[in-house]
Amino acid sequence: MTDISSSFTAQGQSSNCSQSHAVYPTTPYPLIDTHTHFDAPVFDHDRRQQAKRAYAQGIRHLMLVGYLHRHFDRLYATQQELAQIESADASEKNPSSDSYPQTHIALGLHPFYIEQHTDADLSSMAQMIRQQRPIAIGEIGLDTYTDAMKQPAALEKQQRFFAAQLDMAVTHQLPVMLHIRKAHAEALALLKAHDYDAHKLGGIAHSFSGGVQEAKAFVKLGFKLGVTGQVTNPNAKKLRLAIQAAVDSYGIECLVIETDCPDMTPIMCQTSGMTQPANQSALGQNADNEWQGADGHNRNVPANLPWVLTTLSELLDVECAVLARQLWQNSCDALQVSWAYPDLEQQSF
Repeated sequence: MTDISSSFTAQGQSSNCSQSHAVYPTTPYPLIDTHTHFDAPVFDHDRRQQAKRAYAQGIRHLMLVGYLHRHFDRLYATQQELAQIESADASEKNPSSDSYPQTHIALGLHPFYIEQHTDADLSSMAQMIRQQRPIAIGEIGLDTYTDAMKQPAALEKQQRFFAAQLDMAVTHQLPVMLHIRKAHAEALALLKAHDYDAHKLGGIAHSFSGGVQEAKAFVKLGFKLGVTGQVTNPNAKKLRLAIQAAVDSYGIECLVIETDCPDMTPIMCQTSGMTQPANQSALGQNADNEWQGADGHNRNVPANLPWVLTTLSELLDVECAVLARQLWQNSCDALQVSWAYPDLEQQSF
């Protein structure tokens, strides 16, 4: 989940996306969506349909990423909901039954909402990790986008919570998903001083937004750079340059892709004149009315992930088939898993 002025809004149906140079392949490539908020209420009315559409576009795994303690239970409820649907479909032994991506959970206290986090949340999160082990810790990090978040007390609390969650990652040998905005130098300094080792534990710099030097610095520390629908915007020159520079130095092994849905919709799927305010994502800060006012035409969806793949393929001059396979491996490396690369040509859609 990101909170930047270029947060995109989208049409709910990716089939409505129209840009001549980027089209879905006839046979989808296997993909892993490394960062979503697919548990959000904005998906409650059609989550099953959106999961089915994502599967049809090749998405085989997706991450449900935490940000507020009060919503941690919702992550597990969403995971169970989709698993039960697929199990019920499979029990019918219907060859044409629907399939859905496998879901995986990350638990984390997001720095943008630092005022809402308490020490009790940290303690409860630590206990939850022991009892319901997630696949990663995230999204965690530092964010000084607003003046209020730059204040010494707020920044100190962010740093303390960041360090505490890195401690949990080390204790449980889990990768982390970083949210870093307008605080790359501070985050890099903290990471270098901490005993968290991304070369051993994995990790992702989610929705990377820094420049060339920051990109190289995070990759050097062992993190993969998370690329969202932002890259589809030709005006995102700083981001595109940073990605190209990182790849020039470290190869395509340094990247993973993500939707960050319902935010960060690819530009070819945006509804004109509906960009988010400069200081917030579609989430906003009213936890009781998330994505208020949003509907199926104002959100990103997991099925839009191929637009990130095709744009990266074009930007880096790497064939989609080659890039998709490498991104799959990169995602497995970053998350410390060993998911087999599927042969989608043998599967029906």
